Amino acid sequence: MTSNTEAGPTIQQLVEQALELSGATGCLVIGEELTGANLRWAGNSLTTNGQTHSRKLTVISIMDGEQGVTSGVVSRAVSGADQLAGLVKASEDAARAASPADDVAPLIEPYPHSDDWDAPPAATSIEVFSDFAPALGRAFAAAERTDRLLYGFAEHLVSSTFLASSTGLRRRHDQPTGRLELNAKSRDLTRSAWAGAQTRDWTDIDVDAMTADLATRLDWSATRIDLPAGRYETLLPPAAVADLMVYLYWTSSARDAEEGRSVFAASDGKTRIGESLARLGLTLRSDPAEPGMQAAPFQLTVEGGEESIFDNGAPVPATTWIDDGVLANLQRTRNWAERTGQPHVPFVDNLIMDGPADGKSLEQLIAETERGLLLTCLWYIRTVDPQTLLVTGLTRDGVYLIEDGKVRGVVNNFRFNESPVDLLGRITEVGRTERTLPREWSDYFTRVAMPAVRVPDFNLSTVSQAS
Repeated sequence: MTSNTEAGPTIQQLVEQALELSGATGCLVIGEELTGANLRWAGNSLTTNGQTHSRKLTVISIMDGEQGVTSGVVSRAVSGADQLAGLVKASEDAARAASPADDVAPLIEPYPHSDDWDAPPAATSIEVFSDFAPALGRAFAAAERTDRLLYGFAEHLVSSTFLASSTGLRRRHDQPTGRLELNAKSRDLTRSAWAGAQTRDWTDIDVDAMTADLATRLDWSATRIDLPAGRYETLLPPAAVADLMVYLYWTSSARDAEEGRSVFAASDGKTRIGESLARLGLTLRSDPAEPGMQAAPFQLTVEGGEESIFDNGAPVPATTWIDDGVLANLQRTRNWAERTGQPHVPFVDNLIMDGPADGKSLEQLIAETERGLLLTCLWYIRTVDPQTLLVTGLTRDGVYLIEDGKVRGVVNNFRFNESPVDLLGRITEVGRTERTLPREWSDYFTRVAMPAVRVPDFNLSTVSQAS
C-alpha cells in the first residue's frame, strides 16, 4: 500500500516538486498519505470490511501585496506530478484574491529534529484486526446465546504527513488513530447501551470486558423508572467528561479571551489566567509524547481558525492548561503572542485530566452513592452562551438511577444545560484517569484520558424523548 518510485512519484517527491513550482513570496506544501481499514457489524453479524488508500496535497501560498500579506490555501487529491501545476496556480490565485491576513508571522525556519523524511509512509491494512476480529466473533456468539444484539464499527487510520517550507524546513509525522464504537441492544430493540475505546494498534482492546459491561447495563435497563427534570447528584464516566472537556479545550483561545469574547475573559480586559477554576486541584494538560496517545510534535493546520497557517512546523511542547485547579495557559498563535508580549502556546492533539493516583473506579463511585444518577454519554452538544461556555445537549444510551450503592434501573433521557468551566468548580469527587473515547467528538478528536467525576447538582433541564 506504500507508493514507490517504480509505481510513480512518492508523496515526498510530489511535495518537493510542488514547492519548486511555487512563485509565491513564501510557500508551504503539506502532503498526506492516508491508509485505513474498517469493520462494521449489525445484529451479531459482520456486514462490511474494507481498506482505503488516499493521497492529498495542500499548497499554502503567501503573497506580499500593496495592501499587506495574503495567503491562499488549496487542497486536492493528487496521484501524479501532472496535477501539481494546476494545484500550485490555484493556491497562488487564491492568495492574490484574498484580503490581507491578520495572523501574519514569518514562516518557521529549519531547526534540529530527528524526523526521517525519506522513510516510506506508514500504512495499515485489514490485518490490524487479526486479534480483534476473532474476539468480536466470540462476542457475537455470546450475544446470540443471551438474546442480545451487537452493532458497531472499528476503524484504524494511519496518516503520514510531510511538511515542506520555502524556508528549508522539512518535517514528517506518522499518526495511527483507532477507534471502536460498540452498541448492545435487547432483541426487541427497546434497550440500548454504548461503549467506546481508542487505540493506536488494536492490541489493547478488551472485547470481553466491554461486552460484559454492556450486558450489565442492558440488565439494569430491564427496570424502567421515570424521573422529572432537575438537578441531580450525577456520576459522569470518563467518556462524558471527555465530551465536555474537549469542548472547553477547543474554546481556550487567548485572543478570544483578551478581546472579551469567551468564558476565559476577565472583566479588566485581560484573561482569567491565574484564577482558580477547579476547587479539587484538577490538572488538565496536553503532551504530544503522552504514552499511548502520541500526537504530532509540530504544528499542522490547513484551516486556520484558532490556529494559524503561518505557524505550520512550529514545535509543539507539552502544555498544562489548568494546573492544580488554576488556569495556567490559553492557546496563542505566534502573531498574537508578538502583539501581546506573551509566549506562543500551540494547540496539541491530545488532552489529559489527571485524577488522583489512587483514584477510585467508576464501580467504586457507584457503590458509595446514596442516591444519584449515572450517565453513559452526551451528544448533540451545542453552545448556548460563549461568554459562560454554557452548552446544551442530550443524554444517550443509558441514564441509570443509583440508590444505596446499587443501580436500580434505567431512567428517561434528558436535555442538559451546563458550562464545563462552571462544572470544574462543582466537582466533589474524582476517580482514576483512563483513556477514553469522547462519543460526540470521536470523528475529530480521539486521544483523550479522563477520570469519572461526581457532580452534586448536574443540571438535567428537561426530559427528552430521545432514545
